[in-house]
Amino acid sequence: MKYKSFTNSPILYLVATPIGNLEDISLRALRILKEVNKIYCEDTRTSSILLNHYDVKTPLESYHNFNEETKSEVIINYIKEGHDVALISDAGNPIISDPGFKLVSLAIKNGIPVTTIPGPSAFTSAFMTSNMSLPFLFYGFLKPKKIEREKELLELKYYKATLIFYEAPHRLKDTLESILAVLGDRDIYIARELTKKYEEHYYTKVSELLANFQEFRGELVLIVKGYLEEGYNIEERFKLIDEQIKLGLKTNEAIKEVSKMLNIDKKELYKEYVKYKEEG
Repeated sequence: MKYKSFTNSPILYLVATPIGNLEDISLRALRILKEVNKIYCEDTRTSSILLNHYDVKTPLESYHNFNEETKSEVIINYIKEGHDVALISDAGNPIISDPGFKLVSLAIKNGIPVTTIPGPSAFTSAFMTSNMSLPFLFYGFLKPKKIEREKELLELKYYKATLIFYEAPHRLKDTLESILAVLGDRDIYIARELTKKYEEHYYTKVSELLANFQEFRGELVLIVKGYLEEGYNIEERFKLIDEQIKLGLKTNEAIKEVSKMLNIDKKELYKEYVKYKEEG
């Protein structure tokens, strides 16, 4: 077990920033951003808008998906030299569908204290206005390629939890078509430009959204109603097992997953499935 005291130790701060409205930043976040020795961010041009607005003069450097591997080592060495560092994203929380995981992993491995300065979050803000129920599963961005995206959705198909995704506007139509094809015509809520001047909310069905599709601007939060179980006959149970096998699970593993999903006895399900296969 690793433990590192915060007393007299340089710290890596993960600082949440506004998801739109610049006023949605905490007093503590502003203090930390002014006190640390350096701030790392996705895009210095974007983050400079926030920092200049609050007269934060701390040196700013880029840390993004394309330099994450090499820059993480540099940042860790900088912290080891006795410097406090803050990591921010363009909007919301670092690591949540944004860079930072590699850096945090290295910090923990090297015994460097890591702490968060909490604040705005796009998916939690959207969920509060979605009229969807707990529990929820936050998934982030689906894969851009259709085959991979629909495989991911198939793995989520029978989750009863509300499903939350992020999506870019240029991929929205393709993603909605995949959701309709794999998950079915479920209730869906879309939040656009949260906390900004042109904030919009859509409560509808997937099919209706596609039938009246319009182009969106800005990153989107998609919240999809979870699976509603209506009971399974024996053939439907076997179909679920076959779907899990297609996803790459071995037969025993697939039966185990389906038995947990349906809350039925694994041994009985195995006997039924073997008999079903033997009878063709």
